[in-house]
Amino acid sequence: MKEFTRVMKAVSDPNRVKIVKMLQHKVMCVCEIREALQVAQPTVSKHLKVLEEAGMVYSRKEGVWVNYHLSGGEISPYVSSLLGNLKHWLDDDAQVSVLVEKLPGIRREDIRGKCRSV
Repeated sequence: MKEFTRVMKAVSDPNRVKIVKMLQHKVMCVCEIREALQVAQPTVSKHLKVLEEAGMVYSRKEGVWVNYHLSGGEISPYVSSLLGNLKHWLDDDAQVSVLVEKLPGIRREDIRGKCRSV
């Protein structure tokens, strides 16, 4: 039950769902997610922590960057099922569509002063 509620909590916030939808399209760092959502960096970090604890995303340090990826759902059947369904859900949602359209133009190299590497 605990694992199930952790996963449900992870997708109970609209910004966390948006993060998952964006990560379906590209690997992102905190500053890119912050730029897309227009929320504070600590807020993004807290959302990512919740998603990581649920097993939905993982981070990998690559050079000076910490990149966030969607998990494959291998650690939990709940995560696997939810991520599989989210691939098809909300694609026609206006907020998600706007974010996905913005993604190609959001690059860490262009976010001068707003993006700090680790």
